Amino acid sequence: MNTSKKVGLVLGSGSARGWAHIGVIEALEEEDIPIDYIAGVSIGAFVGAIYATGKLNSLKEFALQLSWKMILSYFDVVFPRSGFLDGKKVYDLFVMHTDAQTFEDFLIPVKMVATDLYSGEEVILDSGNIIDAVRASIAIPGILTPVRRGDQLLVDGGLVNPVPVDVARDMGADVVIAVNLNTDLTRRRRPKRKELKWLEDSLFKSKRHKNEVIAKLTDHLSNAETSVKRKIRTWLNNDKSVPNVMDIIGSSINIMEERIARINLSIHPPDVLIRPRLGDLKLFDFDHADQAIREGYLRTKEKMDDIKAALAEPVETE
Repeated sequence: MNTSKKVGLVLGSGSARGWAHIGVIEALEEEDIPIDYIAGVSIGAFVGAIYATGKLNSLKEFALQLSWKMILSYFDVVFPRSGFLDGKKVYDLFVMHTDAQTFEDFLIPVKMVATDLYSGEEVILDSGNIIDAVRASIAIPGILTPVRRGDQLLVDGGLVNPVPVDVARDMGADVVIAVNLNTDLTRRRRPKRKELKWLEDSLFKSKRHKNEVIAKLTDHLSNAETSVKRKIRTWLNNDKSVPNVMDIIGSSINIMEERIARINLSIHPPDVLIRPRLGDLKLFDFDHADQAIREGYLRTKEKMDDIKAALAEPVETE
């Protein structure tokens, strides 16, 4: 599609729901919609960075073959001090798709959003090492350890700006297409105790998977006291009538980000808002890529007339 307007694509936060961004991009490319700028936060920063290096197909192939066992292999568990997972394996996840190293290597300008844990301020990352920036933007508080940058301690940008429309505008976008993954989260049907499907789909899906994680944890804590290891085993093998700590943290952050996104979008509305309905996916449901990608694709297709109409409008001049 030929247009003189610059298009900014905003890829929001949402953990495993972020695979929907792949479907969104594929739908836009199928309709020849240009993407001139990318503003990404959390999982949106990761997917946006891979896309901006021209390697989205590689990421899609990887996502579609992910199994629960593969997901566990990327858990670099550390003794809980500032997070359960260290996040260093983000490097492995990135370099398997591209050899790009700095923001100058991007084919499309990209900005990522993080949060300074000390000041609570939004931090825009647009220079330096790509992986360090992605790692900071996805550092879910309490789960992934923060990233230190100078005097700043950086965590997930979704805490302050889950759908950074204003960042795309500041980059020079005339038309902003935003993807909000933080919808349909608090309107889920409340399950009966005997059902609790959301627990069955949580981080530890079976006894076998739990045992694998227990082994990882106890290996990392080989020098810790026996009593600490015993407590960890008790935590992981808790009664399924209550959610595990990962689900509690993830659901709490999802609820908070939904509220923040709603406020921010009322202040900085995009030209087109895409809202994949993936409220049933939990924090680490990365093995549901097919569902997420398809949902992102379909919801974008539904908005295609609106996107083309926004691009067809004359450019406003001052």
